[in-house]
Amino acid sequence: MINRPVGPLLSSVLKKLLFLLLLTTAAQAQTVEATLAKMGITLAAPSKPVANYVKAVWTGNLVFLAGHVPAHADGTPFTGRLGQDLSIEQGYDAARQATISILSTLKAELGTLDRIRRIVKVTGFVNSTPDFPDQPKVINGCSDLLVAVFGDKGKHARSAVGMVMLPSNYAVEIEMVVEVDQ
Repeated sequence: MINRPVGPLLSSVLKKLLFLLLLTTAAQAQTVEATLAKMGITLAAPSKPVANYVKAVWTGNLVFLAGHVPAHADGTPFTGRLGQDLSIEQGYDAARQATISILSTLKAELGTLDRIRRIVKVTGFVNSTPDFPDQPKVINGCSDLLVAVFGDKGKHARSAVGMVMLPSNYAVEIEMVVEVDQ
């Protein structure tokens, strides 16, 4: 198990919360793409599904998104187990990267992320050891980004669960349900 002093972690969390508060205020006055650009986030074209499924399914004004996994900036898979190979901070970043992948898929589906009315539900799967208790802290990487980008529309219901293993040893996998304007 990876042990970290409480002080630096708390300081890091407070800095992230202040950053998110500032971004949330800014997000309400501009397009979603402009908010992402100010955050230094570029949405790449989404990858194609690797098996017999689609990345997004519509029913009415809801879009159900398949599980998305994270990659590093250079495109390499973000792999490892929390509680063994990765720290909470690294897991948080993995969840954030998986969320950026989901936003890429949504942009391709919708044409513009400004059509998103509400993030309804997030399900986060964390590749972790049986004794790792901090899955919610890891999936905060997804939730914090969504609130920073969408403001109140980014607040959602959520599950964060530990898994003994994820495909290809990915650190996290995230699914989402989004309500959109028709």
